[in-house]
Amino acid sequence: MGTLFLEKHFSPLDILVKNFFQQEQEEFQTPTNRILNHPVDIYEDKDGLFFDIACTGLTKKQVKVDIEDDILRVSYTKKDNEEDKDLHIYHSGIAKRNFNLGWKIARRFDLTKIEGSMKDGLLKLFIPLTPESKPKTVSIK
Repeated sequence: MGTLFLEKHFSPLDILVKNFFQQEQEEFQTPTNRILNHPVDIYEDKDGLFFDIACTGLTKKQVKVDIEDDILRVSYTKKDNEEDKDLHIYHSGIAKRNFNLGWKIARRFDLTKIEGSMKDGLLKLFIPLTPESKPKTVSIK
C-alpha cells in the first residue's frame, strides 16, 4: 500500500494522484508478472539429470508426462468431477492445483530413455546422459 500524505497543504486529489503513480503498489502490477512456483528439485550427477516434482495428493494416473522433441512437459489438470458432490469439506489444506511445467532439455541427455516413478506424492524422473556426452579419455600418441 502506498504512503498517504495527510498534511494540510495537499488536497485529496494530490494524494490520489501521488498514490496512483507510486511504483511500490502491487495493485497495479499486471497478472503476467506473477510467478507461481511449483515445488521442483532439478539436479545432475555423472549419470544424468534428475527431477523431483511434488505431486501431493495425486496418483500417477492423474499426472501426465509428455516429451516432444527436446521439451519435457509435466502437467496435471484438475477435473470438475474429481470431488464428490455429496461430500461436505470442513477444511481443504492440500491444494490440488493445476500445473503445467516444461523444460527444454539439452541434447546431451537422452530423452528416449527417461525413467519415472512416483512414491509418497513425489514424482521422480531420471534422464540419462547420452553415451557420446560422457567424459572420455584420449590417449596421446
